Amino acid sequence: MRYLFDPASAAQPYGHGKCGVLLVNLGTPDAASVESVRRYLGEFLSDTRVIETSKLIWQPILRGIVLRTRPAKSLEAYRRIWNEDRDESPLRTYTRAQAELLSARLAADGVPVAWAMRYGAPSLGDAIATLMRQGCERIVSIPLYPQYSATTTATANDQAFRALMRLRRQPAFRTAPSFPDDPLYIRALADSVRDHVATLPTRPDLIVASFHGLPVQYVKAGDPYDAECRRTMVALRAALSLDEAQLPLTFQSRFGPTKWLQPYTAPFVEALPKRGIRSVSVIMPGFLADCIETLDEIGNELRHAFVAAGGEQLSLVPCLNDQPALIDLLEALARRELGGWLGA
Repeated sequence: MRYLFDPASAAQPYGHGKCGVLLVNLGTPDAASVESVRRYLGEFLSDTRVIETSKLIWQPILRGIVLRTRPAKSLEAYRRIWNEDRDESPLRTYTRAQAELLSARLAADGVPVAWAMRYGAPSLGDAIATLMRQGCERIVSIPLYPQYSATTTATANDQAFRALMRLRRQPAFRTAPSFPDDPLYIRALADSVRDHVATLPTRPDLIVASFHGLPVQYVKAGDPYDAECRRTMVALRAALSLDEAQLPLTFQSRFGPTKWLQPYTAPFVEALPKRGIRSVSVIMPGFLADCIETLDEIGNELRHAFVAAGGEQLSLVPCLNDQPALIDLLEALARRELGGWLGA
């Protein structure tokens, strides 16, 4: 095994207990190009945590069909939501901002903050190296997924430990647990709904919650994602004084022929005009930053489908992004996991 060695890090004092925080998000193409989207999708869809089908079956499909056809279509979606000013995806913009704002909160404690993507750049290995160059011998990793799934939280942790396996001198490393009904998280979501509705000319007929989907077979195998999404909804409905009919739970982003968690967001929302529901607001509680799944899949594709089906208005409740309430949550999560380390 080849060990990574950074002479600069060797010069740093070691043993004084300096702590660092690492924020981890899913990933994004580096550029709005077919080649960049293909590289990103190739890495993402090759992850056996994400696609559990045998590699002997899946890889020929991925390489022979999916990566030949899907990148161009995905690129159209990315271009619709691309941050032209910074020439990057909104997910990168917001994840960086979250890290910078959290860093300002923890600066007085001497705790640096880095950020990484599970797929793409900056890699987890590079982010860990960045913290170690700043003298961190203890690192808390916070996967930015409120609801745990092996396809998100676990694979982020896997990749972090793969990076650690290549280091001769490893830092102590903690991974933060999921937080599906953390009071600060629920309060931030509830306030975001209230703030959004206050901007609309009239209150929407219905508020729909949409989470990223997951194959049913993954849940049957023991993935707690479905249960944690429902924990979030129980808490959020209570905070907003709404019942299940007034704030229904749906799942988006289905991929492939297998059965996924239901109800599916698109068919559910497209059927609403037949029930006399003409205006809808959609909140996506599982995403802490707006991205292609929120801004395009819901904000563009679903909005157009809803109007075509007879609806009048579909609005998005923005993700928490770089709002102070989200940074409050991240600070609380970080300090909770840093407990026993700060000042050690």
